[in-house]
Amino acid sequence: MAKGGSPPDGELVQLLTPEGERIESVTGSDGTVYRADFTDEEYRGLYRDLVIVRKLDAEATALQRQGELGIWASLLGQEAAQVGSGRALRPQDMAFPTYREHGVLYCRGIDPIMPLGLFRGVDQGGWDPNEFKFNMYTIVIGAQTLHATGYAMGVTMDGKTGTDDGEAVIAYFGDGATSQGDVNEAFIWAGVFNSPLVFFCQNNQYAISEPLERQTRIPLYRRAGGFGFPGIRVDGNDVLATYAVTRAALDHARLGQGPTLIEAYTYRMGAHTTNDDPTRYRIASEVEAWQAKDPIKRVRAFLEREQIADAAFFAEVDEQAKRESLHLRERVLEMPDPAPVTMFDNVYPNGSPLVDKERERFVEYQASFEGSAH
Repeated sequence: MAKGGSPPDGELVQLLTPEGERIESVTGSDGTVYRADFTDEEYRGLYRDLVIVRKLDAEATALQRQGELGIWASLLGQEAAQVGSGRALRPQDMAFPTYREHGVLYCRGIDPIMPLGLFRGVDQGGWDPNEFKFNMYTIVIGAQTLHATGYAMGVTMDGKTGTDDGEAVIAYFGDGATSQGDVNEAFIWAGVFNSPLVFFCQNNQYAISEPLERQTRIPLYRRAGGFGFPGIRVDGNDVLATYAVTRAALDHARLGQGPTLIEAYTYRMGAHTTNDDPTRYRIASEVEAWQAKDPIKRVRAFLEREQIADAAFFAEVDEQAKRESLHLRERVLEMPDPAPVTMFDNVYPNGSPLVDKERERFVEYQASFEGSAH
């Protein structure tokens, strides 16, 4: 293993190099020591998570291309940021995702079929947020940061901070969302009220087609200082560093020491969504440079270097990922198509005269086509 060290100018925490070399520890600018000490089985478990999450994501992309999903937001390239932070959460912690946190969802034990129902348009992706401590996917850019801030303020008011078993909250968003008013308002409220909240920004370098340099003049993590709480940048393609930094920030929050902004410096290898064409705004050489920093390849290199896993293990993981992705595909294709009129269900818990009237008119409209030639 390499010796411990400090990131240059405190700008990047990394515990696993792209070549798979393990760094024992890194000391942050505030003196926090970041390290990730796992058993061999836990290291293998992280690799398994990364591979399965990527395979499930690839299957969802294929399903959309084949007309089985309306749209899909891929996490390709961001697996380490999501698995690392997702595994850093303690059971009592609450997460507020965007629409791309499939890896965190997987780590929280939610059936991966759930978001596919949402993107297929057959349901609202309705897992129970309280059961899994993972809120519903949020489509409106940045809105979940305000939801998370309000929830975190409630955690404090309920007296659930200040101890090692206290509660913490994490809000996920992308670099593009930092330009939204909602996110900056959330920073203000969380800072002023010292909320037990971790803002986890996956900086994948592009807000759809806008590169980072058109979004900010300074590194994103440094924005936190203006709102009165610490910010830190972590190698988002390093699952060990992401875990260590997120766990430290969450524990900092649960002890009543306020919010932290984590900038997970990563890269979106694919399109923003399946409606996007990234070749229109970025060049192939840039993508190739980031492929060399692939989060899965570096963990595999580490496992091989340390002789923690062998060829049989890697083959078994690949086979498991194939089985789970095939099962996911089969279940998507078995989903029943809901009747169009069901769009009016569950709008209000006790019904609404206006919605009832709209449903009635819609039924009449549909009936007008019965018996007509198509």
